[in-house]
Amino acid sequence: MNSATNSPWTKLREKCGVVGVWGNHEAANLAYLGLHALQHRGQESAGIAASDAGGAGQAIHLRRGMGLVADVFSPKALGRLPGRIAIGHTRYSTAGDSGIGNAQPLMVECNKGRLAIAHNGNLTNATAIRGRLEAQGSIFQTTSDTEVILHLIAQSRATSFDGALEEALNQVEGAYSLLLLTPDSLYAIRDPLGFRPLAQGKLAEGGAFFASETCAFDLIGARFEHEVAAGTWVKVSGESRAPAITTHRFAAERPLRQCAFEHVYFARPDSLVFERSVQQSREQMGRILAQEAPADADIVVPVPDSGVAAALGYSAESGLRCRFGLIRNHYVGRTFIEPTQQIRDFGVKLKLNPVRRLLEGQRVVLVDDSIVRGTTSRKIVNMIREAGATEVHVRISCPPTISPCYYGVDTPSKSELIAANQTQEQIRLSIGADSLGYLSLAGLGRAVENCNDSFCMACYTGKYPTPV
Repeated sequence: MNSATNSPWTKLREKCGVVGVWGNHEAANLAYLGLHALQHRGQESAGIAASDAGGAGQAIHLRRGMGLVADVFSPKALGRLPGRIAIGHTRYSTAGDSGIGNAQPLMVECNKGRLAIAHNGNLTNATAIRGRLEAQGSIFQTTSDTEVILHLIAQSRATSFDGALEEALNQVEGAYSLLLLTPDSLYAIRDPLGFRPLAQGKLAEGGAFFASETCAFDLIGARFEHEVAAGTWVKVSGESRAPAITTHRFAAERPLRQCAFEHVYFARPDSLVFERSVQQSREQMGRILAQEAPADADIVVPVPDSGVAAALGYSAESGLRCRFGLIRNHYVGRTFIEPTQQIRDFGVKLKLNPVRRLLEGQRVVLVDDSIVRGTTSRKIVNMIREAGATEVHVRISCPPTISPCYYGVDTPSKSELIAANQTQEQIRLSIGADSLGYLSLAGLGRAVENCNDSFCMACYTGKYPTPV
C-alpha cells in the first residue's frame, strides 16, 4: 500500500499469516492449529471462516477477534465453525486502524455469492482503485486494501466466478498471497511476482492444506509438496474425499521477486520458505558476515530469537564461542504496566535480560538481524556494557535498511530509518558500539542462493519492482 498518500486508510500496512484446509471434518480445528504455528506472523487479531458445503444453506461461518489465536478461539467457538473447508488468518497491522473491522478473513455476500478472503501482503495500487470505486458509488466497510479485491469481484461483468476473479486479480498490483473461500471451493492465489510465500500440500487423510509457512504443516502432520506458483491460483472443489485440484495461470509469467526479509527475519527458522530452509539461510548469513566483518573478540552473543541462527553461523566461521548472554522473556504481552519511577531502558529489559557471568570481562560480538531506528540496538548495547562486557562489536546479518517496504513487512518511513539518514560510522556512534558491520548485499544474495535474481531487496536498495 502506498504510504506516500495522505488518505488515512492507506496508512495501514500489514504482515500476516494465512492457512487453508480442504476435506477434513475438523477443518476449523486444523486451521486453528495452523494459525498457532503462524502466530509469529501476526499477534493483533485472528479469524477463521469455515464452509459446511452440503449442509443447510451451504453457509460460511465466521469467527474473528482481537488478540492471540488462543485468546480468540475457545473449543466452544470452534464448535460453531462446522464444515470440511476452512481458511484462517492472523494479522499484525503496522500502522492505521487496528480494530475488529479490519480483522480477517473478510466475508461478504454479493452478486457472485458468499465469499471469505484472507490476505498476506499489500496492494500498491489499492489507493487509486478504491478512489475509483468510491466515485462509482461503492461503500467500503474497512480500511484494509484486501476489501478492494472483493469489490472488484462483485463489480465484474464476467458470467462465471472464475472469470470475475481473474478480472479482479489482473487489476491489482503488489503483494498478495490469498486464500479465498466460497461455499464449495477453496482458492489459493499468489501474485505474479511471488512476493510472499504460500505453501501447498496434503493432509494425512488426503485433503488439501495451504499455509504461509511449512511449520504449520509440521504441527498437524500435513505433507508439504511445493509452493503455489507465482501468478497462478490453485482451486480445490468437488467431493471432499476425492477433491478436484486444478491450477490456473491468471497472469503472464514474470521474473520472481520473493521477499528476502522472510529469510532474514520474518519467517520461523524451522520453515521452508520459497522451498529453502530459513535456518540454512540464516546460518549462511552469519558465516558470510564473519568473512566480511571479522572482529577481534572473545565470544559471539545473539540477540534472541531472530539473531540466533546467524550467530551460530558467525561462531562456526570465526571459531569464537557462541554464548547465550541474553535471555528473552517469551511471556511478554502486548501491554504492560510501566513503573512510575523511571527505569532506564525499561521496555528492552522487560523482554531481554543479560547473563552477567557470561559477559563480564568479555569482548562481545553482538549479532542481530537488523537495525531499523537504532533505539533498541542502543539499549541492548548499553545493557551488554552494564553487564560487564569490555567491548561490544555489533554485527548485522543483512545490509543496511534504507527504504520502507510496501509489500507486507513492518518497516517505518524513510525518515525514521537510521541507515537512510546516517553513515555507518554515525550509526556506530549512535548505538554506542566499538565497531559495526553489516552483511553486504552480495553476501545476502549468496546466503539465500539468489542465483537468478529472484529476490526482492528493495528495503536494502530502494529499487522497487512495482510502482509505489
